[in-house]
Amino acid sequence: MVALDEHAKKLIDGKNFASVATTMPDGSPQVAPVWIEREDDVIVINATTSRQRYRNLKRDPRVAVSIYDQANPYSRAIIFGKAVEITKKGAEDHIDKLSVKYTGQKYSYHRTDDPRVIIRITPERVVQ
Repeated sequence: MVALDEHAKKLIDGKNFASVATTMPDGSPQVAPVWIEREDDVIVINATTSRQRYRNLKRDPRVAVSIYDQANPYSRAIIFGKAVEITKKGAEDHIDKLSVKYTGQKYSYHRTDDPRVIIRITPERVVQ
């Protein structure tokens, strides 16, 4: 694991959307926009178990995260890493926290038939 630099931390801590790229079973890329946060140098995202990124990361933990400043799209960071933990524990509360960050309100689409997971990603390389 490498440390995130201050620029990447600032982008993640801001109200900036990220794109998460995973690998499909046939080797093709799959990219999805996500809400994002961090725990020190660990990137944290959230998904439901029906999402393709969840299924892809369960099979192949390699991931790339691209995040750019909404106010200046030329200010960006690309982080290559691995999903080191996927857990249901605390995932519903976590999506509420992310929703407050991005929308100012708790998440209103909780579904018991499609449980959420927290995905923790450790960075292996950061590119500006």
